[in-house]
Amino acid sequence: MIQAAIENTESQMRKGLLELCILGIIQRQKEAYPSDILEQLKDSKLVVLEGTLYPLLTRLKNAGMLSYRWEESVSGPPRKYFTLTSDGVKFYEQLRTTWEELSKAVNNLTIPL
Repeated sequence: MIQAAIENTESQMRKGLLELCILGIIQRQKEAYPSDILEQLKDSKLVVLEGTLYPLLTRLKNAGMLSYRWEESVSGPPRKYFTLTSDGVKFYEQLRTTWEELSKAVNNLTIPL
């Protein structure tokens, strides 16, 4: 029972930070292909399924936070590369500030003295 509660809470924490992490990856790279985003998340131990990533990218695009461009591929269908819009940069910066404040507050409350 405790293990199920822990897994649920951990899952909710990861979901809450996923947007920030995805926007951070795109911001750092200037543009990103979804499979590259998935790989970087996996390398950082934030395993995310394609079925989670694509709807999130679509929602961020529809909210005006992301734009994309198509690039032809020699090995398959065209690839969609995402970039942050100016609103997306502002949104990311605000999320980053909020994360820093929350992280500091949580550490202050949970790290033993």
